[in-house]
Parts: sequence; C-alpha cells; structure tokens
Amino acid sequence: MHLLNRIAVITGASRGLGRAIAISLSQQGARVAMVGRNEETLQGVPGAEVFVADVTVEADILRLEEQISARMGTVQILINNAGIALRKNVTDISLDEWNAVQTANLTSAFLMSRSFIPHMKRAGSGRIINIASIMAHISAPQRAAYSASKSGLLGLTRVTALELAQEGITANTISPGWFETEMTAPLQLNPETNAMILAKVPMGRWGKPDEIGALAAYLCSDAAGFITGTDIVIDGGWCAT
Repeated sequence: MHLLNRIAVITGASRGLGRAIAISLSQQGARVAMVGRNEETLQGVPGAEVFVADVTVEADILRLEEQISARMGTVQILINNAGIALRKNVTDISLDEWNAVQTANLTSAFLMSRSFIPHMKRAGSGRIINIASIMAHISAPQRAAYSASKSGLLGLTRVTALELAQEGITANTISPGWFETEMTAPLQLNPETNAMILAKVPMGRWGKPDEIGALAAYLCSDAAGFITGTDIVIDGGWCAT
C-alpha cells in the first residue's frame, strides 16, 4: 500500500481520526499536509507539514491551496475529515446552528474538492476520501443537523466519483461508528453510556483510530484503484443489526 512521495492533504488533522489518518499515510511514505485551526495541536507527526486554515472559509481555502502548492507541489490525495457535531431536537436548532454544521461537515468538503481536484487532474490520478458517519445510514434523536450533513457527503462523493471516473481519480466515503477518540472519551468513561453503546456493537468494543488510518491508506493506494463512488462502513457491525 505504499504511497511514496504522494502529497496528501488532511483536514481536521489535529486530533482523533484525522490525526490517525495522517500518521498512517505518513508511515506509508506520503508527504502529508495537516490542516487545522490550531498550529500547536497539529504538531508531532513525523514528516508532516502543518498548515493553519479554517476550511469553512472560502478565502482560507484559496490561500491554503496556494501555500500547499508552493511548499509541497501537486496534491494527489485529499481527505476531508473536518467537522463538528450538534445534539438538539429539530425544533430547537437555530438557522445559524444548522448552517454551521452543514458548512463545517459538507460545504468544506465541496470547497476543498473544488480547489484540489485540478491538482489531481494535472497529476493524472488522485484519491478523495470524505469522512462521513454511520449517522448517514441510521440516526438517533437530536442528530438532525449532523445526520443531514453526513448524508449529504455521500451524495457529493457519488457525484464527484462519476465526474472524475475517466480522470484516474477516485472518490469514496468512510463511515465510522464509535471510535476511541478525545471527543468520545467522556462517553467511554461513563459506565452507563459506555455499556449502552457497546451493547449495540456486535463486536463488543470501540473502534481504534489506527483502524481508520489503515483503511484510508488502502483506499489511497494503487490497490484500490477500482473502488470509487462507494461508502465503506467501519462500525463493528452496528449497522448490520
């Protein structure tokens, strides 16, 4: 699965799944551009370069594309991982809150893809991975904004894959279930919540971030060149029940 010298851009790379993907791709030889809003938390991945940007702001993305081009060259891999969550009933969500979730989780992926697809076309090949969620397939109360945004990512990815199928560029989504990250740490530490979640996971455990990293590395490799326009659910069997 080696990715020697391929240039990869990963958003939301400062922690959790994004950081795990950055580590995995770097270990496979990719030159990784880690993107986030906090320079300090982006540090520490060997071989990776740090870029500070807010991917919900179009001007930031245009500047980011120029900076990465100048410092690293032509991008061949794009991982759209940045996102936020919101837990509120539909009737309690303000329009600003709704728009914030859609912008962070869906519009940012569109803007990043629009900026970096031309790189992949020049290179003659490329990989786009959008990080969705099992909440694009199932849902739960108070997840309206989040589920809608992640469902939208599936649609965006399918269209992108069709538009680029003749260009040697693939586009896929990964839909994680419950993973051991900083964001889910409070749930893991709460005995009742932890037990409730694990009772619905047939494998009876939380996912490990490096399992997402390994899957992303595979989808970025030549071995996955015939996989496009699809979604891979990695949830320990949650959606199968």
